[in-house]
Amino acid sequence: MVNKTWRIIPRPLLETILNNHAQHHRVPQPLILHGPRGVGKTTLILERLLERWNTGPHLTGYVDFAQPIESHHPAHGQSFPWTSWSNCPPPPLPALQTQLERCLESMAQTGVKLGTITSHQIFTTLNKWHGLNATLRRILQSNSKSSKAALSDKVSNSVLWGRAVCAVSARLNVDEVDGIVEGGKVSMEEVAYFKEAMAGLRVAKEVIRVQQGWRRNAVRDLNRVGGFSRSLANSATDWPCLLLELLSSGAEIDYFQPKLIINNIEVLKHAVLTDDSTVCGSLYHDSLIWRIIALGANERCLPVILVTSDSYYSYRAFMDFGFPDIFISREAFGWTPQEAKMHMVDDYFSPSEWNVVVEVLGPSPRHLFELYALKQSNFYQKVMDEKGSTFEDIVDAYLAFLQVTVVNPAMDKALSLLQKFANDARNGKIPKDRLRFGAPWRHPPRTDNPALRLEWAKLQLMDFVQSLVNTEFGVNYLADCSLEILDDPSCVALVEVGLLYAQRDPSLFRPITRGIQRCLVRWLVQERMQMSLQNSLQYLWQRLIRGRSYRHLMLQLGYDK
Repeated sequence: MVNKTWRIIPRPLLETILNNHAQHHRVPQPLILHGPRGVGKTTLILERLLERWNTGPHLTGYVDFAQPIESHHPAHGQSFPWTSWSNCPPPPLPALQTQLERCLESMAQTGVKLGTITSHQIFTTLNKWHGLNATLRRILQSNSKSSKAALSDKVSNSVLWGRAVCAVSARLNVDEVDGIVEGGKVSMEEVAYFKEAMAGLRVAKEVIRVQQGWRRNAVRDLNRVGGFSRSLANSATDWPCLLLELLSSGAEIDYFQPKLIINNIEVLKHAVLTDDSTVCGSLYHDSLIWRIIALGANERCLPVILVTSDSYYSYRAFMDFGFPDIFISREAFGWTPQEAKMHMVDDYFSPSEWNVVVEVLGPSPRHLFELYALKQSNFYQKVMDEKGSTFEDIVDAYLAFLQVTVVNPAMDKALSLLQKFANDARNGKIPKDRLRFGAPWRHPPRTDNPALRLEWAKLQLMDFVQSLVNTEFGVNYLADCSLEILDDPSCVALVEVGLLYAQRDPSLFRPITRGIQRCLVRWLVQERMQMSLQNSLQYLWQRLIRGRSYRHLMLQLGYDK
């Protein structure tokens, strides 16, 4: 079989759905593209759609919130890890803010160049949500040569705006204006028009910056106390949301159709503060999404596509933000075994090799790509030259690689999350309803002993994995109206680290791939083998007396695993 270069295989149905959404200049709802890791969501956007969505009247801004993690922490593995981004050190929130704002500012400058965003439009939109009188006076006084220059109290906001725009326009660099009007012959009147709009954007940004400065002490107190304030959270997202509203109102069919793609939106939720200039990452995340939803519902918003592998956005986010249909949901699961066989066999794997791959690893595109890359390496030739070696040895080596580099570190992270749960329960931070009678996790250690907490956490995690094995890794979390499994700290931990994925339809908890599923079973067997006699007895007692049983939530008849 001739070695072939790996190619990006089209996904016609999913591409058509996303293209239909992106062809609208304004839409009532944001779209969430979600699914397990390794199914090709980012590849689909970057390799198949993004170039097409930047031709003709279409303009697409692409923001990847995981980019700061990749650039600052290259040692944490490949650019797209198998497990959750939460396992990597979280990026600073100001870096993510700057990334989003620069993308939207660049798109807004294109709107100015096309004449769809004007200074008057900027003033009207800004005046709708912000009190401008005191802010514009502050800006004019700080920009005037004499700090004693006085302004009449009877001057209207529009006059103050005009003066501020003129003052900023006079200070614009020649290069900035040339960057807007380059590539065509324009009259002096058009240059002045573009210059005024650019200055309007500068003034609007300065207005929001001044008003955020007035709230700095309140934000500092909020971060210290850890409370919630909608007004302070919204103040942190004022500038990107103003740009979104300007771009949405300036969109025109077949002339200027902007779109925004935010990849790895879950990273924003876990971003950390470096100072008290803004609210925490979770508040910023919620405020941004809330305001995108409100803009779409009230006035229609440019198409916003949120791409994520976090299970939170498959079901829980819909409930947290209102109701089950508040977002447009598109779930991607990669290929079925039959589809993958059609693309892979003969080109990349022989029929006999394919039977082994699909049985052990499943049809996950990332598994197939990584295994094919291993097959082209010198390691493959070295192993196959050894007497008695077969293709199964390569697959087993790849599974061992996944075990050591992906699953075992993720399970260690899950154990630390369970230890934190035990410590929070001891300190009374866990609601009593979650520690209700009969719950297998009801009795964490009552003493502040890290060794006991680790022992308890490992028993809980082993018990949970064993219960998944007993249900053949097919648990329907909505089959039981009690939703008990959603309270299970072991389930929450494995979902958070990215080894389990909670599907939306059908509503199943499952490992992200068949290969990861095998590694979970290997982890359980390995831990059982390493247990002392005392720990083995404790585990058996846990299974017999308090053990989990989710067999009543097993895969419903008719659902294809």
